[in-house]
Amino acid sequence: MTLKTTLRASLVLAASALLLSGCAATAIPEPGPATELRLGYFDNVTHAPALVGVQKGFFTEALGDTTLSTQIFSAGPAAVEALSAGAIDAAYIGPNPAVNTFIQSRGASATIVAGATTGGAALVVRDGIRSAADLAGTTLATPQLGNTQDVALRSWLTGEGYKTSITGGGDVSVSPTDNSVTLSLFQAGTIDGAWLPEPWASRLVLEAGAHVLVDEASLWDQGDFPTTVLLVRKDFLRDHPDTVTALLTGHTASVAWLNANPTEATAAINAELLADTGTALPDPVINRALEHMRFTIDPLAATFPVSLRAARAAGIGKNGDLDGLFDLSLLNAVLAEAGGAPVPAEGLGRE
Repeated sequence: MTLKTTLRASLVLAASALLLSGCAATAIPEPGPATELRLGYFDNVTHAPALVGVQKGFFTEALGDTTLSTQIFSAGPAAVEALSAGAIDAAYIGPNPAVNTFIQSRGASATIVAGATTGGAALVVRDGIRSAADLAGTTLATPQLGNTQDVALRSWLTGEGYKTSITGGGDVSVSPTDNSVTLSLFQAGTIDGAWLPEPWASRLVLEAGAHVLVDEASLWDQGDFPTTVLLVRKDFLRDHPDTVTALLTGHTASVAWLNANPTEATAAINAELLADTGTALPDPVINRALEHMRFTIDPLAATFPVSLRAARAAGIGKNGDLDGLFDLSLLNAVLAEAGGAPVPAEGLGRE
């Protein structure tokens, strides 16, 4: 063998060894729980399981040696962007952004591991608007383009015979706007109403004189529709199932506490809002908001195909298969250990 041939063979072997070692380093995750869990949520009453889970220490207790880090968002698409970029590991989020990321990534980005909240969203409007017929030519706000309330409003308007556009035109102009700005714009008379989650719907009613034109619960069988679910990055779930199980343990404890302590819920929610934002909400606002929602670990999987069809009809949703959207296996393991009944994925994932 010549020196040139020997050198070439040595380089090939060295490159192969380097490639294999690199693949092994990236393909094999650290075993056991993660050192940190980065959790996103909104400072909305509809995210009360997250707020209470943080404030009462349910997450920290369940996570043990895993450090909990939190990040606050104002709308679902922004949280999904952070999740997809790997900036957070899990998020409390609305159904539509969860569906969008799942479809766009062909099931690779994230999966829903539990429900959190149902109800708590409404179209609130100014005086003089008493029916859908009064909405022609008006401007209505939603929290963000493509978020759960944005899709709900556009779908409902389509059903009422109105055309909307994602650029703001149409028979009714839909203006995606930050919730706090929406309140100011409504008080100034710049917009005519908004489809909002709690506590913002209640704030417009109690602080700005709005009234409810459509309670979203009235559009669903038995009034049940998911407002908030718990979404986890798929690679984080794959690499750290023990940590996700711990998160779900804290989550179920938070939901159980909220349902068992309704009279104490206002103070607990406000304590975390104060810690996060420096501002607490008036008790009448939170109390009114809580009247329009309930907390449950069931994500109501059967409603998701309905929501996807509505989003498509409104020109927001994308075609795609929802099979695998849910992985409720770890949740059901937590429930089984506590003697609870399993939560169904309705054929859309693991149970």
